[in-house]
Amino acid sequence: MKVLVAVKRVVDYNVKVRVKADNSGVDLANVKMSMNPFCEIAVEEAVRLKEKGVATEIVVVSVGPSTAQEQLRTALALGADRAILVESAEELTSLAVAKLLKAVVDKEQPQLVILGKQAIDSDNNQTGQMLAALSGYAQGTFASKVEVSGDKVAVTREIDGGLQTVSLSLPAIVTTDLRLNEPRYASLPNIMKAKKKPLEVLTPDALGVSTASTNKTLKVEAPAARSAGIKVKSVAELVEKLKNEAKVI
Repeated sequence: MKVLVAVKRVVDYNVKVRVKADNSGVDLANVKMSMNPFCEIAVEEAVRLKEKGVATEIVVVSVGPSTAQEQLRTALALGADRAILVESAEELTSLAVAKLLKAVVDKEQPQLVILGKQAIDSDNNQTGQMLAALSGYAQGTFASKVEVSGDKVAVTREIDGGLQTVSLSLPAIVTTDLRLNEPRYASLPNIMKAKKKPLEVLTPDALGVSTASTNKTLKVEAPAARSAGIKVKSVAELVEKLKNEAKVI
């Protein structure tokens, strides 16, 4: 079984994001970039399926600038077999990314596609669902457990009311939640081996996909600074401040 895993290059989660002085976007100059944490979980799940003998090949794909090859090499070091970069310097919408991934799915014909449920930069949580709609594949989102048996995959989903298990017929699309697994670290020997693994570079034009967006970013602002809280000595003082200062009661 071939597994396709989509990964995204994002600002490292430990970095404090800064907005450009002209409010045109996020300042990425000299900022540490990493693989999206949810994508790391997706890669780990694919590698575990291969270790169980369920998957025979893992292909990782990323859509973004040429520098995204760094994150693809990381995925290769973690256990993926080969990588595909759909190179684009544009700021792409979730729909444009889903269309590009659909073209890659048509080209590769994987039985299982695994994506992180969302990226920590845009937080849209849309690409996996859009890809499922475009491809006509069954989908299991927010997966906290994945079990493949024959031509079926059982996905335990985290929902508001608890857990829900759905049975999907392959080919299928799964998006990963935080509790699905804990990603491993790449060993030095595997990092060296990853440099020799195949990495194919494609373009949206080569895939026959238009990435024109109907959205336009007008302004990006940092969240307003929150004022410090205060301590009160009694319930009466709390009520007084809520009534006279905060004016919420």
